[in-house]
Amino acid sequence: MRNLQERGHLLTEQVNPDSLNLDQLSSVEFVELFNREDKKAVAAVENAKQDLAKAIDLTAQSLKQGGRLFYVGAGTSGRLGVLDAAECPPTFCTPPELVQGIIAGGAGALVRSSEDLEDRAEDGEAAMAQREITEVDVVVGITAGGTTPFVHGAINAAKSRGATTIFMACVPSQQVSIEADVDIRLLTGPEILAGSTRLKAGSATKLALNILSTGVMVKLGKVYGNRMVDVAVTNQKLRDRALRILQDLTNLSREAAGVLLESSGKWVKLAILMHETGLDKEQGTRVLSQHQGNLREAIEANKKV
Repeated sequence: MRNLQERGHLLTEQVNPDSLNLDQLSSVEFVELFNREDKKAVAAVENAKQDLAKAIDLTAQSLKQGGRLFYVGAGTSGRLGVLDAAECPPTFCTPPELVQGIIAGGAGALVRSSEDLEDRAEDGEAAMAQREITEVDVVVGITAGGTTPFVHGAINAAKSRGATTIFMACVPSQQVSIEADVDIRLLTGPEILAGSTRLKAGSATKLALNILSTGVMVKLGKVYGNRMVDVAVTNQKLRDRALRILQDLTNLSREAAGVLLESSGKWVKLAILMHETGLDKEQGTRVLSQHQGNLREAIEANKKV
């Protein structure tokens, strides 16, 4: 039997003095309290901006070299990582292997509690070996309380393999220290419901992951202005979005935008390049490849005379 670690001193486990009468509040008072506390999640992300920026730069650099991004966590933290990874293919048309979420307990832990599996550091190590982590990969360990053995095992194994490591926790480094290339601390304070880190800590983590993955994709040329020009046109909603992007950026009619979209193979980025440069589909595809998918660079280098 493993030794039971005392965790009461951790920031995420402490009792919030502003919610001691939580069970006596009216519904309106309850919502107001949540609103006040949730603002601390936004502030926590703001205070971590320098480390988040460093994480974006290091991750983009690695992915440009052929690396992959992995989120590793357990419970809520693991589910948030899997969610962010799952959103990348439809939003940025990335291959599923580029950004991956790893949760203690595997896919079944997404829909049912498997928090007991987070105590196995060796499982985190095994996950890194199974995915053949290398020096061009990036591994983000997510753990609100900072102590999850599964995450620490994965980070340590990733470091030994030369990967870039990023640690994301909601406790100060004085309470839980780790050696990682980037150490992101989202200090949201004690939860309204003591110890329930799916609340403020979870909100701050989701915000931070939004920033990290979107920032990386911008650096990889997946965005033009503020448009998702690599959106996967896989349903009617996304086709409508693709058409509106083309209309806005080319001043074409909706019908003409539809023709352009089809001629590009339903690839918005390529459609814009074809419109702006006069290149055909094959030429445009080759040019985008030469510029590592960066639309702005491709247009600048191939403007119509």
